Formats: sequence, structure tokens, C-alpha cells
Amino acid sequence: MLKDEQIVWAIRQMEDDIGPVGPSLDSRTPFQYLISVILSAQATDVSVNKVTPILFAKYPEPKDLMNANVEDVEEIIKSVGLFHNKARNIIKTAGVVHTELNDIVPETRKGIMELPGAGRKTANVVLSDVFQQPTFAVDTHVSAISKRLHFVDEKANPLQVEKKIVSVMPPEELHQAHHTMIEYGRKYSMKLDPAKETNQLIIKCDELNAENEKD
Repeated sequence: MLKDEQIVWAIRQMEDDIGPVGPSLDSRTPFQYLISVILSAQATDVSVNKVTPILFAKYPEPKDLMNANVEDVEEIIKSVGLFHNKARNIIKTAGVVHTELNDIVPETRKGIMELPGAGRKTANVVLSDVFQQPTFAVDTHVSAISKRLHFVDEKANPLQVEKKIVSVMPPEELHQAHHTMIEYGRKYSMKLDPAKETNQLIIKCDELNAENEKD
């Protein structure tokens, strides 16, 4: 495994490569962003951004979406994966936000995770992107990079990846680190045979890992 300071170095190398980057989901309000993040589970942000302008034009506020017909919502979001479950969940979440929370999206992880369709990753994304809190969400790109670059063990789960990154990065850098790692994972494959690898950061992390294992 890489040492803590080596992980920080590697993430900053990624930031130098990728440059400034931020959220890629489109929305106008915290509620809309929450719904977009719920829709993005096991789907691309591009696919979500194609349907949300139509969805939010028709149902801009929680009270609008909570009263929506589920088949109508399904028709709008059907190009996004798992649309049957997601349609039901976002309607239910809209109902909770309107009737129980006075149209206010919770600003705590626990509060967001109590909403239908919202797990820990959704909560961390919303808290970081909307409320500027020092949380760190782990998606497939972040997980793959963390394992391939030896930040964590190959068998690490998303929570273990999250805790590792949060433990080594300054809190104010977590937001940028998350979005950088997503873009880095989109740009470079983490599945190449090490013997055929050309990415210099991956090669260097392999070397650092080998050196650390000797210590």
C-alpha cells in the first residue's frame, strides 16, 4: 500500500493532469440536485442531464413531483438505468421533503440517507457539492483508482475507500479530489496489464507500492 503522504501526492498529480473540474450534474436548486444524484446511481451523468431538464420543467418543486403520476415520470426518465425504482423513489423523496421537511433538503448525512433512494454516496455528493461540507463520495471510478494505485486493498469496500481518503486529505481538498478522481477514471483505464501500462502515475504508484512492501 502507499503511505498517506504518497496518496496525497498521487491525488495532486491527478489534479495537475485534469485541471479545474467540478460537478457535472445540471440543476438549479438543492432539491433538484438531490433528485439528479439519486437518478445518477448506476448511470452516467450525461444520461441524467438529458432527462432532468424535461423532468424539472414539468416538476420543478417537491410538491409538484410528489403529486406526479409514476408512469409519467418513468416515461421521462426511462433512458436512465433502473428507472422503475428511481421513479418511485424520487416521487416518495419529494413527498418527504415537502410534507415533513418544509421543502428543505437535509444538510446532514443521516437526514439525506433517510430519504427513499438516497444512500451514503448520494448523501456525500449532495453535502459536498451543494452544502460545501467536507465529505467524500466513492463511485466506481474513485474505487477503481484507489485500488489500482494501491491507496487501499483490492478487496476494500466503498466505505473503506472513503475513510482512507478522508483520513489523508485536508478537508478543504476533498471536494476537488472527488471530482478530479472521477475525471481521471474517465480519462484513463485502470484495467490494463501492468506490463503494458504507459500511464506514468500508475507506473510510479506500482513502484512506490513495491518499495513499501520491502520496508
